[in-house]
Amino acid sequence: MSSHEASAAGDKGGAGGAGSAASGTGRAGAAGGAGGAGSATRPADDRVDVVLHAYETPNAVIRAADFWDDRYEWRRLFSELLGTYLLVIAAVGGGMVNARFGGHAVPEPARVVAPALMVMAVILFMGAVSGAHLNPAVSIAFAMRGNFPWRRVPFYIVAQFAGAIFATWTLIGLIGRQGSAGLTLPGPGISTVTALLWEMLLTAGLVSVVLGTASGAQALGPIAAFAVAAYIALAGLFGAPVSGASMNPARSLGPALALGNWTSWWAYLVGPLAGAGIAVAIAYVLRGRGGGLAGNKAAQGNLGILWRPGRVAQISTADLPAPGGAPPPGTG
Repeated sequence: MSSHEASAAGDKGGAGGAGSAASGTGRAGAAGGAGGAGSATRPADDRVDVVLHAYETPNAVIRAADFWDDRYEWRRLFSELLGTYLLVIAAVGGGMVNARFGGHAVPEPARVVAPALMVMAVILFMGAVSGAHLNPAVSIAFAMRGNFPWRRVPFYIVAQFAGAIFATWTLIGLIGRQGSAGLTLPGPGISTVTALLWEMLLTAGLVSVVLGTASGAQALGPIAAFAVAAYIALAGLFGAPVSGASMNPARSLGPALALGNWTSWWAYLVGPLAGAGIAVAIAYVLRGRGGGLAGNKAAQGNLGILWRPGRVAQISTADLPAPGGAPPPGTG
């Protein structure tokens, strides 16, 4: 979070605290009127003020710097490793299962839609922890937009590649090595350069969707998972025959490393990274500079910002005000 955004968050927190104080003053006056002129604030009102302060000063203010706290970094890296692991299980598994059992055990449309559905699931259940990049091109694009700190990019990329390699090893251990099955390779008659340009085009679209749904007025929160998954599925349906529609260096190069097959590998490194750069340029034309609060939250996750691990406080429902703002039952 930039210093400007931290200041803005602090201003909001101060406004919330002021509102809480004003609300408490109003309740104290009402209590004094009910109990006689000049009567002191009741203990119940003090409890309500404490409860309201806990609710009106969110962890967005209290824990605003947690993303920079290295104690939480292992959770984010584990999230990226696990998320990429699950993505590659879905993306590589279809081809390896078909090669193992022959024929079309997993139909082609299912093979290209499965990774999209897995990405959607991972974003929805782990996006708040790490941002659910699952893709070095996405991590680099967020950093180029100013929504993600560059110093964390190498660790995210290592976690993503580790997840991809572990997933491929898992599949090999379960159903055996199946030649080049599971790799993303240029289609029949397609040159490596054409595959590179195709991957660049597809990745530019994917990263544009990711950046667009994470920014400003277009920020969709968890619903962005549907837009990202829809793009991956559509790109796979028409793009897979040309290049495999990887759009993800970790998804392509992790299995290549695990299987020891480096055919056309550079197309799946250069193409997605170039596409990410194009998407960042498009985002600048459409929305100007990045680094806004919405983009930061989407890129970095909400761990320690909207919530933090463990219990923040234990509040009894008896301490909460009754509907309509009246004092808690039994305190009148």
